[in-house]
Amino acid sequence: MTRHNALRAWPREKRDGLRLALWTAEEIAAATGGTASGAFQCAGVEIDSRDVRSGDLFVALKGEATDGHRYVDRAFAQGAAAALVSEPVEWPHVLVADTSEALAALAAASRARADAVRIGVTGSVGKTGVKEAIFAALDRASRGAAHRSVRSYNNHVGVPLSLARMPGRAKFGVFEMGMNHAGEIDALTVQVRPHVAVVTTIAPAHIENLGSEEAIADAKAEIFGGLEAGGTAVIPADSVHYDRLLVHARDAGAKVVAFGRAAHAQARLLDAIPSANGGSLVTADIGGTRLVYSVAEPGDHWIMNSLAVMAAVQAAGGDLAAAGLALGEMGGLKGRGARHRVAVPGGHALLIDESYNANPASMRATLKQLGQTPATRRIAVLGSMKELGDFAPAMHAQLTEPLADARVDHAILVGPEMAALARELGKATGGQLVHPHGFAHCDGPGEAIAALEAFGLTGGDAVLVKGSNSVGLGRVVAHFAERAG
Repeated sequence: MTRHNALRAWPREKRDGLRLALWTAEEIAAATGGTASGAFQCAGVEIDSRDVRSGDLFVALKGEATDGHRYVDRAFAQGAAAALVSEPVEWPHVLVADTSEALAALAAASRARADAVRIGVTGSVGKTGVKEAIFAALDRASRGAAHRSVRSYNNHVGVPLSLARMPGRAKFGVFEMGMNHAGEIDALTVQVRPHVAVVTTIAPAHIENLGSEEAIADAKAEIFGGLEAGGTAVIPADSVHYDRLLVHARDAGAKVVAFGRAAHAQARLLDAIPSANGGSLVTADIGGTRLVYSVAEPGDHWIMNSLAVMAAVQAAGGDLAAAGLALGEMGGLKGRGARHRVAVPGGHALLIDESYNANPASMRATLKQLGQTPATRRIAVLGSMKELGDFAPAMHAQLTEPLADARVDHAILVGPEMAALARELGKATGGQLVHPHGFAHCDGPGEAIAALEAFGLTGGDAVLVKGSNSVGLGRVVAHFAERAG
């Protein structure tokens, strides 16, 4: 067979007949029940006029604080090809009754047209990192035919937006789902209809609204309710809430794959040793297949995350070898483990950026990681953990033990909730920290920057910056990361 004939004989798939454009005016109107002003094609979907790129469909959402219709002109100045609106505009558009409902309808149409295996990811800790790792594995194996929600687009707006952005030619879609209250994931999983649903961990995040870890487990388990028939639930075998999650998954008719160290785990850790790059070399049994692979991200929590990734990839019909390569190459995400080499007197300091999110479980995990990081001195800049309600004082005060275990030399505590930890450290006579009373308590990120400057970083230091996103510790990271060298 000649090369030309071989190309002509290449097997065609359903997705090959789809347009290369993400959406046409006709498709948007059909999906939303709207009226198109004329013919156009769009390459992307965006809800923030500041982020619009050339060829995007701008969706003018109406919220409590603002109305996207006020920014239609700005969106077209940025290069928008068309807008989805509920008020007539002079630009190319599709006119609908309600833009929020239209976005949900566009998401449903996107899900229906793409012959893609969908993976939903939730959990109290680690869902964004696990989502990114699953995507990296499937994207490598499918040669660029995987799609995922970007950033932490995991709420009632971010999930339909992420679905609406999924190309019709996608073979895999990976979607993160978050929640603050019971019932929220239930609504999101109905939109995604995943074939594989992953719960990373159960921990006291958002306990202010839910009241107990058991209630948090129940809320996270809502993801199983949206599973397609014959779908797979991936759950943490070592969690104290394993049995609770197992019942929810089985009630939903899911095949269950557990990951962890426990003997009953189908994705089971056999061994893990530190690797030269600061990560780990992992030996695991994944569904009866023994694998050895590297995890670039440091910390025991990433060893566990890798098992969840492997279980999800196998359940989705992906390539485990590609997953191993992806895990070995992943770097830290901004606000979620990114590492910066900062020029300081005497050499360089390591700055670990965990500034996007914090709860008691993730604080303990990242402090443990800091304690395992080779350093002359270890400094922890810790921001308040939000949404803990009446549990907040005790859960902040309980960080004294992980600070001591991590051999932290100096702590800078930021935000009013951190007053409880400051009081505990102030009581220390023998010293919970390596140096007794080696801490400062600040109101905000500006004071934290000044306190860290006053403390004085030197070569060989390792600095962890972690707190809830609303505390604003990203400013601390940005200030010192400018000195990267």
